[in-house]
Amino acid sequence: MLLLCFAAVLLAAVLVSALAKRTILSTAALFLAAGFVLGEDTTGVLHLRADSPIVAQLAELALFAVLFTDGMRVGWADLRSAWRLPGRALGWGLPLTLLVTAALAHWVAGLDWPEALLVGAVLAPTDPVFAAALVGNDKVPARLRHLLNVESGVNDGLALPFVVVLLAIASGSEDLHLGELGTELAVGLLIGVLVPLAAIALERTRWFAASAAYEPLNGVAIGLLVLALGKATHGNLFLAAFAAGITVATFGPRQRVAFEHFGENVAELLKLAALLVFGALISVEFLGEISWAGWVFAVLAIVVARPVALWVSFLRSGLGLREQAAAMWFGPKGFASVVYGLLVLESGIAAGDEVFHLVALTIVISILAHSSTDVVVARAFDEDRETPAWHGVVRRIRRRVGRSAGTPPETAEPGSGDRAARRDGPGDGQAGPE
Repeated sequence: MLLLCFAAVLLAAVLVSALAKRTILSTAALFLAAGFVLGEDTTGVLHLRADSPIVAQLAELALFAVLFTDGMRVGWADLRSAWRLPGRALGWGLPLTLLVTAALAHWVAGLDWPEALLVGAVLAPTDPVFAAALVGNDKVPARLRHLLNVESGVNDGLALPFVVVLLAIASGSEDLHLGELGTELAVGLLIGVLVPLAAIALERTRWFAASAAYEPLNGVAIGLLVLALGKATHGNLFLAAFAAGITVATFGPRQRVAFEHFGENVAELLKLAALLVFGALISVEFLGEISWAGWVFAVLAIVVARPVALWVSFLRSGLGLREQAAAMWFGPKGFASVVYGLLVLESGIAAGDEVFHLVALTIVISILAHSSTDVVVARAFDEDRETPAWHGVVRRIRRRVGRSAGTPPETAEPGSGDRAARRDGPGDGQAGPE
């Protein structure tokens, strides 16, 4: 039944994707809403609980794919080329967002500090997929798009060690084994670096070469091998995925290009499936279990935590006020937060259920708020929209009427001559250069 529902919602998303690209409609919100409607506590079409095996398996696989493709998007060359603004967002913005969110969770939602810091780490990563109209619009300044892309591509992986360590701390000191935790992270990092390096080195020898048809599968093979070895050695899968993506992007630019579109489509499919499952875990009853303080926390986590953190991070950065405001607002709580929240729920910590409720509510509000305002904010950067498209048509009609009535051209609207000439010249209606 899950496959049937996913296929139907996916088809609907494809059919409305063109409309979603230019309106406030969001395909991510569509999957979330579909899961909500189809969930066991709403219509009962999907029989899914947080402890259902498919939930953990799908979330793990989807996050692995997302981190792998995120890492491949931000090789070292990309980071070095324009690191100043993303460096501020990651070096200052990420930890400040974590701390401000944790403070809100402690003083507003009433969580103890270990659990509050864990909530901050879970909600710190961002996801540009829910602000696609902003990131993908070439009318938006390139440095702002680069900032959001690099930040969201890196902060999933950077937040992961904080989540793992804080989850171990929240589990209680008797369960905290830093040696085992360090080994798990180190093994994951080694697998993520060595496997891609070996695969790329083999392909560069005279004995091996990938055909054009199989080149996109090279990245898939590397990712699957990293996943399998991580499971076999009990290394951290998510750190391995992120490290593998960065390694491929850094040392295998050809492999990166061949995998890019195919890999992103695969990751997107898994992400949408996981959002459908996540939505099925949410219900009216679930939301009703959250106290008023939890609702206040969720709103403040979106409208206060990141804006404050980014405002401090970009002091004296030279970033324009409009660009800075867009970056402060577009910190959507993305897919990584969904999976990190499920990890908390499965961990068995005493406050796990309360933490998951707060995280889930914040993610839902964020997806709805950010994915429905990205188009509106993106249009604010489109200078060509300052003069409505119909304005030039009305002006041309007036000129033609004036000529037929013998009215001199000088009586046209003051100051409109140059603009009219530009619009009536070759390529009328086309946007000029930025």
